[in-house]
Amino acid sequence: MKRFTTALVATLLLLTAACTAEPDEDDATPDPGPAPAPGDRWVPRPGTAWQWQLTGKLDTSVDVPVYDVDGFLTSKEEVDRLKKDGRRTICYISTGAWEDFRPDADRFPKAVLGEGNGWKGERWLDIRAVDVLEPLMATRFDMCRDKGFDAVEPDNMDAYRNDSGFPVTADDQLRFNRLIARLAHDRGLSVGLKNDLDQIPQLVGDFDFAVNEQCAQYKECDSLTPFIAAGKAVFHVEYELPTSRFCERSRALKLSSLEKKLELGTWRKAC
Repeated sequence: MKRFTTALVATLLLLTAACTAEPDEDDATPDPGPAPAPGDRWVPRPGTAWQWQLTGKLDTSVDVPVYDVDGFLTSKEEVDRLKKDGRRTICYISTGAWEDFRPDADRFPKAVLGEGNGWKGERWLDIRAVDVLEPLMATRFDMCRDKGFDAVEPDNMDAYRNDSGFPVTADDQLRFNRLIARLAHDRGLSVGLKNDLDQIPQLVGDFDFAVNEQCAQYKECDSLTPFIAAGKAVFHVEYELPTSRFCERSRALKLSSLEKKLELGTWRKAC
């Protein structure tokens, strides 16, 4: 789900060009890349089209090479179907926040649960407690691997920038984010850096792609260019801006950009 980490700005960035793609239009996009050899990881290329759906019945009819879907709610059979259709699949998992609606929620000790992150039933985790969180996240990533996913999208990766209830520092965040990347890589999974723009220079080498929310609205998209320069995709979504406000710049930067509704259902409008 979308994670609001700052207050909404009052004035939106006004860009000049329009995007003409309709919600159901197929994307003209580079191939996401060849299947990796054994032991290699998939690294999606800049400009690769994608669908991001975290709620509602999974719609597998969107003609794009990459699907980012909920790791708990998506079955192995659904992943297999997507793979049979030639899609790459990304497993959405919250790694930095506790969710009371997940089947493993009672495995998290109360001591590591912090302040709410703005979403019902969710609280920041004390990411300094790696002895507690590492085995829990490893089990979640085992699930992603066993269902046949190609990659992981770990969410809530910027506790140090928020009122988490814990004195988390930037160094704490770097250590935790690198731990998450290692857990994914140890299982042969690619991994994306979710938001956390300020630490991109330190983390671009640890992650295989980026996932960003609202960089156009907050005038931050240039911060993502290290991923593009490294030949790694940036999967980007806007909720408040229409495509006419960001697509021209997104194309120039080679971002994989969508307009989505906040609930992240099936609806999409691509650049």
